[in-house]
Amino acid sequence: MRVIAAILAAGSGVRLGSDTPKQLLKIAGKTVLEHTLDVFESVDEVDEIIVVTRQDLMTTVRDIVAGADVTKVDKVLAGGETRNDSTRAALNALAGLDEAKLLLHDAVRPFVDSRIILECISALDVVDAVDVAIPSADTIIEVDQVRIQAIPERGRLRRGQTPQAFKLSTLREAYDAAAGDPTFVATDDCGVVARYLPDTEIRVIEGAESNIKITNPIDVYLADKLFQVRTLDNEAPVDEASLAEDLRGRHIVVFGGSYGIGAEIGEMADSMGAHSHLLSRTMTGTHVENPDDVRDGLAKVHAETGAIDYVVNTAGLLRIKAIAQQSDEEIDELVRINYLGAVNVARGAHPYLRASRGQLLCFTSSSFTRGRAFYSIYSSSKAAVVNLVQALSEEWATDGIRVNCMNPERTLTPMRTSNFGSEDPDTLLSAKKVAEASLRTLTSRATGQVIDVRR
Repeated sequence: MRVIAAILAAGSGVRLGSDTPKQLLKIAGKTVLEHTLDVFESVDEVDEIIVVTRQDLMTTVRDIVAGADVTKVDKVLAGGETRNDSTRAALNALAGLDEAKLLLHDAVRPFVDSRIILECISALDVVDAVDVAIPSADTIIEVDQVRIQAIPERGRLRRGQTPQAFKLSTLREAYDAAAGDPTFVATDDCGVVARYLPDTEIRVIEGAESNIKITNPIDVYLADKLFQVRTLDNEAPVDEASLAEDLRGRHIVVFGGSYGIGAEIGEMADSMGAHSHLLSRTMTGTHVENPDDVRDGLAKVHAETGAIDYVVNTAGLLRIKAIAQQSDEEIDELVRINYLGAVNVARGAHPYLRASRGQLLCFTSSSFTRGRAFYSIYSSSKAAVVNLVQALSEEWATDGIRVNCMNPERTLTPMRTSNFGSEDPDTLLSAKKVAEASLRTLTSRATGQVIDVRR
């Protein structure tokens, strides 16, 4: 049975206190709507996507869809004043279809994951309607203005999310029945089915705490942080065949590729059929703090290959020393390698990645969230790299360039050993696992994200 996802994107953003509708806010390099579309685009079982928006946003949304890396969006429709009006618009657009599995999802829930979507689709094999909900961690009270009227038992309560999923014929029948009711009011589509088709079983599947709805100003802050710590499912087993298929024939330039994580990325990429080009001060005399070195290195690779698909910068310098005891030259070197190096690589890579619609991948440190004593310049430079990545992901979105940042926890590399001495390897992340996560990120649709890698 055909699976169709209707993304409801007709909100106004009034509660957000913004002139920009919440679904069009940019977070982590893309609009919220684009992030949501990316999720449904990536689920193979979804055959078609419909976007329902406000009449006055039709041109803007069509332009966003046209510029997004999505192929499944078949229609952009004008909704109405209410959510139910938007659902009716989707149903009207599918009038010529007798049956399908229809998923209705809020555009401002960009963190829905494939597990939820797949469970909704699967559940429609045995029931006609599906809701998504999570338990309430808070006590819910029923009030009359300011007075408590009742305190329902929390164990029986759930907080509703989306998507909500239906057999198309079931939802159509419920809305046809509602059309004849002058008192019709409903806040969601399961409510319509429950009221007008009371004998229909509505299956509830488990949602996720992270599947938040961006409604209030605090939600924008939370969404930004959630994008920063998404792991792109790096804990799942690697499908090496699929990863190799995505990498085969691609040209990857790695700065800092002589040892550690950079060398592992190059070796693993080559083993999967990609072509790695390793640049470093010891191998090729390439100093990332020198913009001419960076430009020359990239130009040479491009002259030999004709294309650069990905650029990875793993070059870094860590020195454990109190800031008051460091010379001007030592501090300048730390800043130039760890921060200006990232800037130089980004500037040099831009024209090549614009041509290939590729990705720039930078590296931060787990210390970026909180400065560490005795390596404050390193920590603060790595925090600056995160800010750079997030800014460039938006700046370069129209060029089709994705920009991301890897954030590995303590990793067994020569740089770490030279600063911290011998440590129990079982307490450290392997450079190979970081390389694996990096290659996954390069082949993903992510942009503007800080991606944690953990043991």
